[in-house]
Amino acid sequence: MNKFFKGLLLLILAAFAGECIEFLINMVLARQLGEHGLGLYMSILPTIFLIVLLASFEMPVSISKFIAEKDRKYHYSMLNHVIRMTVIFSLILIPLASAILPFITVFDDYHPLLRWMAIILIPIISFSSIARGYFMGNEQMGKIASANFLRKFIQLSLLVLLFHLFRFETETAVFIAVCTFVGSEIAIFAYFIHLFVIQYQRMKKLPFEPMSGMSVWKNLMGVSIPTTGLRIFHALTHAIQPFLIKAALLKSGISTDIATEHFGMVAGVAMTIGMFPAFIAHSFMVMLIPTVSRAYAEEKHNYLRRLLQQVFFITFLYGVPSVTIFYFFAEPLTSTFFHSIEASIYVQLLWPFFLLHFFIFPMQAFLIGLGLMKDAFYHAVWSTLISFVAMYVFGSMESLQMHGVILGINMGAILLMFMHYMTICKKIGVTWFLTKQTSFS
Repeated sequence: MNKFFKGLLLLILAAFAGECIEFLINMVLARQLGEHGLGLYMSILPTIFLIVLLASFEMPVSISKFIAEKDRKYHYSMLNHVIRMTVIFSLILIPLASAILPFITVFDDYHPLLRWMAIILIPIISFSSIARGYFMGNEQMGKIASANFLRKFIQLSLLVLLFHLFRFETETAVFIAVCTFVGSEIAIFAYFIHLFVIQYQRMKKLPFEPMSGMSVWKNLMGVSIPTTGLRIFHALTHAIQPFLIKAALLKSGISTDIATEHFGMVAGVAMTIGMFPAFIAHSFMVMLIPTVSRAYAEEKHNYLRRLLQQVFFITFLYGVPSVTIFYFFAEPLTSTFFHSIEASIYVQLLWPFFLLHFFIFPMQAFLIGLGLMKDAFYHAVWSTLISFVAMYVFGSMESLQMHGVILGINMGAILLMFMHYMTICKKIGVTWFLTKQTSFS
């Protein structure tokens, strides 16, 4: 077994354990918050993730790509520049967020301290991103896998402990749920920084080649800016999506509370069940970005073609059986784990979205590794715009309601899948059937 699949297997095993814990986390949240509270929690979560994204500025991706492509002698100098850049970035972003967040109305329906929990995340995520990117680029996947598992384990432990010891009203309970997420990120920050300092001290003793700050800046920003743009777009659309769905359902004749409950069932129950196997796809993403970056830099096109075939084959092997099980056992799954039989129909209707995203995640990693971040961004824009229009038009129909919303969600996934696939095939010089062409672009 080569290094790629050894690292992948390690990530998958750790991610599987982490996803099992994530499943338990959502069970605890569903039972403790109730359908309305879960809807509130799932509605604010995309906004929290947007703040996390801005704090990281996609440094894990750009640093890992740099580490994979460049000789080891440049790593120490690059990291010195990155640390200084991150300090400056944090010093700018924290006061800016402190000034802006009090005026963001999306927080108005939540505990007043929730804004400040989001601000605490900024320096934590910024500096954790440096260590995460370094370990990803060096393919030290044991550290990445351990961190991903520990974050979820710590969050679950905090949730169980706090909800077991205390009883909270809905607003406070949602705030506590977010606090457990922040607490888990603080623990992972300490874990990563400890390991990174050890590696950093070792690098100081080895010969290194200095790089100019401008050179490092251009290398990193060439990846971070378009990739961050893509992630910001995803985060913004995910933050807008709950309100778009609720608006469509209100227009169709459903009350505000019922619309919130239905969104909670889709986001908190159906998505949790259907996207459970996506930990394999995410593991592919972590491994593929440095692997594809290195292979493309060395012009190993045949290797990239074989790698894409292998990724698709493995995805097919786990993806098709997974969605088949979810479709035929949707009712017992939703009733057993979430006590929500009504959500079973949403699990069944969303099967195309689940299956296609198992392929979309590794293909996005391919696009990043091939330097096609702009293409990935354009694909996301077009597929999301069409999906949002379809969600609102079909969802506002009295005869369809949430079924119409799901139709729009599935349409977006289909379009995104095919745009990603065609672009990758063209770039690495293969046909749509993954057979070799005579030239590369």
